[in-house]
Amino acid sequence: MDKKTLRIIITVLAVIVALVILNPFWVLREGEQAVVTRFGKIVDVQTHAGLKVRVPLVDNITRYSARILSWDGESQRIPTKENQFIFVDPTSRWIISDPALFYETVNTVETAQLRLDDILDSTIRTVISENSLNEAVRNSNRINTMQVVEQVSSVENVEDAERLRSLTLTDSRQETISIGREGLSRIMLENASSYTGQYGITLIDVIIRQIRYSDDLTESVYQRMIKERNQIAEAYRSYGRGQKAEWEGKTQSEQMSILSSAYAESERIKGVADAQATRVYAQAYSEDPQFFELWRSLESYRKTVGGMNKILTTDLPYFDVMYGK
Repeated sequence: MDKKTLRIIITVLAVIVALVILNPFWVLREGEQAVVTRFGKIVDVQTHAGLKVRVPLVDNITRYSARILSWDGESQRIPTKENQFIFVDPTSRWIISDPALFYETVNTVETAQLRLDDILDSTIRTVISENSLNEAVRNSNRINTMQVVEQVSSVENVEDAERLRSLTLTDSRQETISIGREGLSRIMLENASSYTGQYGITLIDVIIRQIRYSDDLTESVYQRMIKERNQIAEAYRSYGRGQKAEWEGKTQSEQMSILSSAYAESERIKGVADAQATRVYAQAYSEDPQFFELWRSLESYRKTVGGMNKILTTDLPYFDVMYGK
């Protein structure tokens, strides 16, 4: 091997060793974007995945996610326009749309989260406090078109069922809304986006994940619900009292009818019996008047004399049969 070839081989090996040691190549993965800085100055922004080249020992690579990121806010106790307090639990999705501007203003995702805390918390509080409670908890006015039919049971006929439904009918009409919960989310997105753009951040959405009533408002809602159910319960009780009175009236009427029929029948039977007894007495009297008088007197004595404590005199016509005239 001559000296010229040897020098070429040594040069190639030296270059290879230098490339291995200095590592001028780097890889940008899918779902990533990067900012290349040289002595603190941005010289390149990479947003497409692949093998990249840098100036060794001079260029620094700062990687950021190109995927959608999430922001989860803390639940806040916020007053509505009517000064009724509710707990709002918000969330948001965002992306780093301008990596260079993001690097210059906030530099790290952690710092960006802090900026979003300030912007979104303030925006959400402002929008909620400027609107009524109904706007925050409802999306439409469909509740005012819904017909709630109370299910009734244990009724005798359709008329009673309809009457009971009319008694249990409650007015569920709510205040008409113009924006709604989703509309408030869009307003929050627009207001917050006007501030996040200066950090290279683009908000995708702002969502009110959950709204929870405060204790005092919850108690008010419960009391209103209890009042409505009490009205329905009173309607059922009123219907029950009416049914009771109706059945008592029917029962009393039937009782009077039965007693009247029974009394008439008993009087008829007694009349027939009295007539038959009179006929028997008359027949017996006509057969032997003296014996009939004796028998009637003895029967009378048997019923009366036994209950007397003392008899002062027997000189009465009543005792003629016993002692003789």
